[in-house]
Amino acid sequence: MQRCSLPRVLAIATGLLLAVPASGPATATSPTPAAGLAEAQALVQQGRFDEALAMLRPLVRGKTVPANVLFYVGLAAVGASRKPGLSGERRDTLLDEAIAAFRAMLVRRPDIVRVRLELARAFFLKREDSLAREHFERVLAGKPPPAVVANVNRYLGAIRARKRWSVRVGMALAPDSNLGGRTDGRTILIDTQFGRLPFIYNQEEAPASGIGLAIWAGGEYQHPLSDRWRLRAGGTVSRREYQSDAFDRMFVGAHLGPRWLIGPRTEASLLASARLSWLSDEPDSRDLGLRFEGRHRLTPLLSATLDASWHERRHPGRADFNGPLVDAAAGLGWAALPTLRLNAAAGWAMQRTKQENQRNASRWIRAGATALLPWGFTLGGSGTVRWTGYEGNWAPFVLGGGARRDRTYSIRLNVLNRRLDVRGFSPQVSAVQEWRRSNAQLHDYRRLSGELRLVRLF
Repeated sequence: MQRCSLPRVLAIATGLLLAVPASGPATATSPTPAAGLAEAQALVQQGRFDEALAMLRPLVRGKTVPANVLFYVGLAAVGASRKPGLSGERRDTLLDEAIAAFRAMLVRRPDIVRVRLELARAFFLKREDSLAREHFERVLAGKPPPAVVANVNRYLGAIRARKRWSVRVGMALAPDSNLGGRTDGRTILIDTQFGRLPFIYNQEEAPASGIGLAIWAGGEYQHPLSDRWRLRAGGTVSRREYQSDAFDRMFVGAHLGPRWLIGPRTEASLLASARLSWLSDEPDSRDLGLRFEGRHRLTPLLSATLDASWHERRHPGRADFNGPLVDAAAGLGWAALPTLRLNAAAGWAMQRTKQENQRNASRWIRAGATALLPWGFTLGGSGTVRWTGYEGNWAPFVLGGGARRDRTYSIRLNVLNRRLDVRGFSPQVSAVQEWRRSNAQLHDYRRLSGELRLVRLF
């Protein structure tokens, strides 16, 4: 019989869940594990879920638990949660028990599609729709039978139709080797009548490193206007602090507008958008504009996105930097396997400031992947290249005068272990290496940053 080892933290968490008294009758004698499992399977098939749980719970208290026992604990707990007349608290407790059992199996074997389907269903019943949707989409990547595909698509349609509240919160430690993105150069070459001569550039501060604390929170409510129309209203706030307040940042944003469910696989939103930012606790910029968001599922495994926005930006006390910002991005996401997701995107942006040499346009491309590995590891990464061109004369930074041209590269890696679980959250470590090459002197830089954050499991 296949067995699945549970880490100590999951054993403790599962033990707490399983300490809830069973509502079914207790057995007079303790059966052998094989006999208890066989009897529990029969009870599940008969729909006697509470009695099945009473048989199964003593079997999950050891250091190792048979995978079949975990699976039937999950099935029985989901079935029991649908019993009429249950309180909301009791129902959620049973669904949490099911989620813990299915998760324990997927930690070691993330490729088991049937278990992932049951986990998605448990999240759906608990109305944790973002997690349910992710797992249903991974099930489709496993190429299940047509009847399962049709059932999953019905779940996905129900998730999209009933979406109301969404909330996200988090915090992270954020080390950074170059907080201001500054160059470490100090010498600039200038063309003079005596030839090209070096001069020391009077820059106030050298690149500074530090460890910051980042916190963020956001939420949205979607009010139903009709079968196909929703009114979206939401906001977000974030704060990043360092030992030196010169690098502290704060951001507040809000949006309001309609969401149109065009068809079973297509939707679009047009949102009024307002954004405020502070640098060193001083107002830095304020934006007011519009944002468009489009989503379309090309196939069960391939989805496309299109985002665009226009904002009028104002900088208090720096009128020369005022002007419109326009950006657009298109992306593709592919569930290549139940354990592998690939994505790619391309974008364009433009900023038209009053000051000529600060006007710029940029284009970028990005590719990434996320893989669920055995033993609970999730590994993700992406690479981005951005090209930016400025207008006007950038002499003396550009030798001989002319426009500035930058190319910026960034590589991001993320890793977490799904076995490390604190109420459904796991610590995630991310690292970003970024560097910029420019034809403008003293505008190159290198930067290594990262975050240690808590993220929602599955």
